[in-house]
Amino acid sequence: MNYFEYFSEIEERFSARRGSILLLSTLDWALIETWREAGIPLEAVLRGIDNAFDKHDLKTQKAGSRNRKVNGLAWCSQAVMEAAEEMVEAATGTAPAKREPQESGFETERVAIFLERNAAALESSKNLGAPCPDSRTWESITSTATRLRELAATMRSEAPIALDDLDRTLTVLEEKLFASLQAAATEEQLVALKTQADRELAPYRSKMSTVQLRQVQTQFLHKRLLELFLIPRLSLFYMGHEE
Repeated sequence: MNYFEYFSEIEERFSARRGSILLLSTLDWALIETWREAGIPLEAVLRGIDNAFDKHDLKTQKAGSRNRKVNGLAWCSQAVMEAAEEMVEAATGTAPAKREPQESGFETERVAIFLERNAAALESSKNLGAPCPDSRTWESITSTATRLRELAATMRSEAPIALDDLDRTLTVLEEKLFASLQAAATEEQLVALKTQADRELAPYRSKMSTVQLRQVQTQFLHKRLLELFLIPRLSLFYMGHEE
């Protein structure tokens, strides 16, 4: 399964069960990223979403009230974790099913273009109205752009990098950028972002574990800080999402 498929399948299932299209929020995307990084299977996420909505629909039906719209994916978080645990328990003592390898669908030229596009976006971020980074942060941004162009050239070579290895490299580059931006951000900017994260997470605290809350808060801050400085996301998933 490629990166885009994991995210898009979850988005489509949530919108379908909700009954109307709802663009996922920064918080929702951060939550999906924590699920993917934790290795939670797509099947468990989809099953959890279905279970959460099944219980919600039944409760609404019994109460005879109007079906109140669910406005955030985090509302399904507890059901997703329960579904993941049930899958682990069901698989105990059984041999893991063999899966046929699947193509990612990401051609090397398309990947190279994505890398070059992000390199150009990094180099132009200074002129697009983003907060002006200090010299050390700008050096980190430009060196990342240079590395992306090197990776693009490698993808066009006779020995392109495997997609999984490439995405791990992109994740490391993004994490290094995030550390630089966090150091460059003002105290007021960081406090404002943390306050926003706490406010958006408040309705879902009872449905998420402490560890999960911390992970989502970190992902949320990560995404918003990159947005603040107009830095593109580097993961291959965002190549698919843009299209």
